[in-house]
Order: sequence, then C-alpha cells, then structure tokens
Amino acid sequence: METYLRVNFHSEGAKPSEISDRLEGFGFEPTQGNYDFVYDWRGPATIDQLLDLSDEVTRLLRGYRVLFEIETV
Repeated sequence: METYLRVNFHSEGAKPSEISDRLEGFGFEPTQGNYDFVYDWRGPATIDQLLDLSDEVTRLLRGYRVLFEIETV
C-alpha cells in the first residue's frame, strides 16, 4: 500500500522546503505528478495505522499554515 499526500501552501506559511524536511524525516518521499509526497507501507496497512499516520501528519504540520489531502491505495 501507498499513502499519497498533496500539500497546499499558503504565502504566509512555512517554506515548502521546511515542510518537505519534516515530512521526509517522518518517512514520506517527495514525488512528482498529482501528489507531492508518498509513504510506502511496504505491505498492507490497517485502518488504525492509516488513522495514526493521518494524526501524525496533522501533528507534523500544525501551525505551519498548510492544508493537506491524503489518499491511500
């Protein structure tokens, strides 16, 4: 499974490079195309794991004035 993350930046928020550093430190990898980052589960993930990941992304990005969308396939 892979979880894809799209980030929408705000001109008054954190720099994209700072957001990238935080997400990469957690295990996301930058990607190109419809999404900005991908998290590779290296196998199946449970709903609880997906919710935990979403909670962690929320925590990582809180206060940085960015919006994000998550999609797992």
